[in-house]
Amino acid sequence: MSLSEPLAEGPLAGSTDQAIDVWAPIVGQDEPVSRLRSAAESPTHAYMLVGPPGVGTAQAALAFAAELLAVGARDPERVKRLTVKGAHPDVLVVEPEGAGIRVGEAQTIIRSAQISPVEGRRKVIVVHGLEIIEEAAIGKLLKIIEEPPSSTIFILLATEVPPEIVTIASRCLTVQFGPLSQFVVEAQLVGEGVSPKRAKLAATAASGDLDRARLLSGDDALVERAELWRSVPGRLNGRGAVVAELVSQLREGMDAAAEPLEVRHAGELEELAARVEALGERGSGRSDLVARQKREVRKLRTDELQFGLATLARHYRNELVAGDGSRESRHHPQQCLDYIRATTEAVVRNPNEALLLQSLLLRLGAR
Repeated sequence: MSLSEPLAEGPLAGSTDQAIDVWAPIVGQDEPVSRLRSAAESPTHAYMLVGPPGVGTAQAALAFAAELLAVGARDPERVKRLTVKGAHPDVLVVEPEGAGIRVGEAQTIIRSAQISPVEGRRKVIVVHGLEIIEEAAIGKLLKIIEEPPSSTIFILLATEVPPEIVTIASRCLTVQFGPLSQFVVEAQLVGEGVSPKRAKLAATAASGDLDRARLLSGDDALVERAELWRSVPGRLNGRGAVVAELVSQLREGMDAAAEPLEVRHAGELEELAARVEALGERGSGRSDLVARQKREVRKLRTDELQFGLATLARHYRNELVAGDGSRESRHHPQQCLDYIRATTEAVVRNPNEALLLQSLLLRLGAR
């Protein structure tokens, strides 16, 4: 369990006397933002924000929590500022540390929901990754989400609503966030100072994930990785040695893609070490930081795989549209697309990267 990162500074910067717009960092989501803003005065007991990664659900959860706690507060702007920085005592943000929300984390959520607010008349519990909750934890959480104390409001986040969490979703008011268009992501990057050419490339590679687009906009090797994936069909010749070499190169590209994130993580660990030296280890949040960093690395590698697979799919889709057959494989382009689609679906199960790529390329290159 850990506190979310603070929202990016800029729209929220300024003195404590100034009004802040907690919704400013969220772009391209006018309809769900409007629904949440209008709900703050008279909220229901639980909300589920559903949308793909990087489209603003995490920021919207904190912005909504800020609005909920600011209602009737003596100093609403202070409440908002503390909330979006992850520092308000009446906001608990839960992120799964392992493969999903476990029973122990569910029990912590239940205990926290039953504790009275510290400052105001409401407390907000934000739970990330509900779509990967362990089955045993679902039953634990269901009752408290359905009938929480009157002072507690739940904001649950999920990338989708699989059958396993339908019962929980049915107890919530669901707010759907759609994928961001390439144009919206590109325009946002340009507005943040990224060059138009680099913004376009990053937006194309990010597939609607603004967080990933921001990371890619500072990635000098993105063009080379895209070219490497595009070269794969032409290099496949049915030989296992060629497949092994390609898999090695693709994974090296993924390692290189992780370098900017690793630099940021190193900086975070240095800052933590300085705090520990000054204040001591207790309450430093080391385990939460390490767990979050591991999640971010895993997500980045998953994103890189999906980017590469989408690049491959684009090649075979172009062949299918052109009616050329497949020049580099004995397979029909549609069959190649089916192989890639199955591999893309398997990525979310966190498989062995090398074996996954090896299996796919052997299929695509079979003669």
